[in-house]
Amino acid sequence: MQVRKRLVALAGLLTVTACSAQPPVNALTSSDGTVVRTEGGTLRGSAANGVRVFQGIPYAAPPVGELRWQDPRPAAPWAGERDATEPQLACAQSSPQPQRWAGEDCLYLNVTAPAGGRGKPVVVWLHGGQFTSGAGSLFDPARWVERGDVVVVTVNFRLGVFGHFAHPGLPGSGTFGLRDQQAALAWVKRNAAAFGGDPGNVTLAGQSSGAMSSCAQLTSPLAAGLFDKAVLQSGGCDVSWPDDLDFRGQPAGKVFRPLPEVETTGRRTAAELGCTGADDAVLACLRALPAEELEPLTGRFAHPAHGTPLLPAEPAKALAAGAFHRVPVLSGSTRDEGTTSAASYDGGKPIGEQTYDEVLTTAFGPDRPLVEAVYPRSAHGSAAEAWAAITTDRKWACPQYGTSRKLARHTSVHQYEFADPAPPPMSPEPPAMPMGAYHTSELWSLFDLYGIPAPLNPAQQRLSEQMIDHWTAFARTGDPGWPGFDAGTAQQLAPDRIGPVDLAAEHHCDFWSAR
Repeated sequence: MQVRKRLVALAGLLTVTACSAQPPVNALTSSDGTVVRTEGGTLRGSAANGVRVFQGIPYAAPPVGELRWQDPRPAAPWAGERDATEPQLACAQSSPQPQRWAGEDCLYLNVTAPAGGRGKPVVVWLHGGQFTSGAGSLFDPARWVERGDVVVVTVNFRLGVFGHFAHPGLPGSGTFGLRDQQAALAWVKRNAAAFGGDPGNVTLAGQSSGAMSSCAQLTSPLAAGLFDKAVLQSGGCDVSWPDDLDFRGQPAGKVFRPLPEVETTGRRTAAELGCTGADDAVLACLRALPAEELEPLTGRFAHPAHGTPLLPAEPAKALAAGAFHRVPVLSGSTRDEGTTSAASYDGGKPIGEQTYDEVLTTAFGPDRPLVEAVYPRSAHGSAAEAWAAITTDRKWACPQYGTSRKLARHTSVHQYEFADPAPPPMSPEPPAMPMGAYHTSELWSLFDLYGIPAPLNPAQQRLSEQMIDHWTAFARTGDPGWPGFDAGTAQQLAPDRIGPVDLAAEHHCDFWSAR
C-alpha cells in the first residue's frame, strides 16, 4: 500500500545497535544514479532536475505482532532490485485522513540526493505532529537538495500509542518512537555514502515535536555518535504550558513525562481494553489486538517518557546540568507561533472576549494582573490576537530561548526567528484571524509539502533561497552565517529584512522566566 502524496486538506499537521561497527556501504549506481546498493540490497529510485529520490527504504523490521512495543530490529535484506520510486505507509495514527495511508508496518525512510558527487552533508529530518501524526513522505526537500547540494533523509517513526506506550514489565516503555529515530540515524551512518553523503557529517533536524525529539536525542546516551549537529525548529527541551493555554480543559504540563506517570496511563488503558492479569499476559493480550482498535488511543500517549535508559533524565534538566552531546545547534521559532491555537480556541473559532477573560484567570491565577500589564488587551486588535501573543511567548519563544541559553553554556548555538508577516497558509480555508508567522509557517521555505509546490511570491522565494543557504551552511560547517547566540540576540528572517533582533526583549522572556 502506498502513502498518499497529497492530503485532501492541509489542516492536520502538523533492537538495532545505535552505533554499528559495520563499514559504510559503497554506491553501485546506474548511469543516471538511480540504482544504488545499500546494506539491505539494491534500490532503484527516480531522478529529475538534477535530484535523485529513493523512497520507502526499510531501516528496521516491521514492528508488528511480537515486535509491537519492542526496540527496532534489523530490516531483512532483499534479493534483486527493490522499487524505491514510491513512499510506503506512514506510521499508524489517529487521523481524519483515509486510514490505509498509515499502518504499523511503517519504519521506512526516504533519501533525496544530488545527481552526483561524494561527501555531501546529510540532513536527517524528523517531522512534527504532536508525537501523534505525520510522516516523512509529506516533506519534499528537492528544492533544498538542488540548491544546497546536500542529502536530505526524511523518516517515519512510531507515534502515539505505538511509539510511547508504557507498562510495567515492558522494556523500552515510553521511548519506542525515539528509539526508531536512533535506528534511522544508525542506518544513515552506515549507508549515507551510497547516496553521495558524508557519514561523518550528519545533522539531525526537526520541527515542533520533531525538534523536541531532536533535543531529546541531544540528551540521550544511546544517541552518542549518531549525529554531528542539530537543528531545533519551533521546539526544544523546555516546552511547557499552564492550564487552558491551547484549549479549554487543557491541563498544565510538559512534553516529556516521568515513566511511572506514562506506565499508569498504560495500565489504565490496558484494563479498559480488557487486558488484565500478570504483566506478561497483559502485554500478550495487547499485542493481539488489531492496530485499528489501538489507533483511537493515540492521543493518550503523546509524551515520551524519561527516567528510562534512553532518557535517564528529563531533557530540560539534562541540559541544565550540561549532560548532552556537544554538537553545534541551530535553534529558533516563528514570531507568531500562538496564532495557530488561538484561531481555533473557541469551538473551532478564535478565542472570544468572554473566554479570554475567563482563561486569563484559569491559566495564570494570581499572576493575571502581571500578565495583563505586560500584554494589555488594548495593544492588540482582538482578544484572539492578545491570547496568541501570550501563547507565543509563554509556550514557544521563551522556552526556545531557554533551551538555547542552556546549550550555549557548553556548545555553539545560533538562534533565529522566522518573521514573514504573511506566509502561505497551511489550509485552503480563509484564516479566521491575522495569523502572521504562525507555527509551521517556515516549513514552506525549506520544503514542498503534501505533494504541493510551495506557493511563494517572489520576495518569499528569495527568502526561501536565503534560508536554504543558511541551513545548508550550518549543515556543512556548523555556522549558518550570522553571529552566535548572545544575550538573547537572534537573526530575524523575513522577506523584507534579515538581521539581528533582541528575541528576549521582543517576547518578554525576562518576565516569563520569573513565573
